[in-house]
Amino acid sequence: MAGNPCSGHLITGTDLREYFQHTIDDALTTQGVDAAVETVYYIVDLLTAYQRADRLYEQTPDGFELKPLAIMYAEALQLPYPQQRNQMVQRLGDVALFISGVFSESLIRKPVDVDYYIAMGSNAYGYLSDAMRGTARGAAFCAIFTELSHKFPKFVAALACVREGGEPNTDTDILRIYDQWLRTGDRGAGQRLRELGINRHALSAESVRH
Repeated sequence: MAGNPCSGHLITGTDLREYFQHTIDDALTTQGVDAAVETVYYIVDLLTAYQRADRLYEQTPDGFELKPLAIMYAEALQLPYPQQRNQMVQRLGDVALFISGVFSESLIRKPVDVDYYIAMGSNAYGYLSDAMRGTARGAAFCAIFTELSHKFPKFVAALACVREGGEPNTDTDILRIYDQWLRTGDRGAGQRLRELGINRHALSAESVRH
């Protein structure tokens, strides 16, 4: 399955985890991002788990819904035990990473944008790194949460690269790639713009006109 991580692939195998492992590794290599093996495993596990809607969404009286990050954070602060708070904050970070990397377009015209998700996710993992330091679980996860916090935009860019399929064929597609490059510094997005013969100054002017 390895190859250009920003080109479309049809998953023909049954091992989704293996597919994500290959594509994430390729995306990080393309972008020149160094990441610990354990952190990559964490992201692969996250992608694999959230392919099931019942893992990502929560059951409410109105059906399955995605709880807003601000509500998740407020609920975490009200929990009486540190382990409960950490679990809720971890879910906040995981959801923020998944949505901002895989479903960023769902945030268009929403009250909050992808920058908000990136900030909330980075802060959540940073909180976990500090809160769990010195604990038994922290010994295994502190380094992972620290790296997720410090490199959150880069991991968002890697997930976006995995999500991308096909070649851009409309002005909207091109502007979306440019927006991804502006927000995350994604080398893959920058390379795609160069391959299209577009420089950032010309594209900025075009985006203003639209």
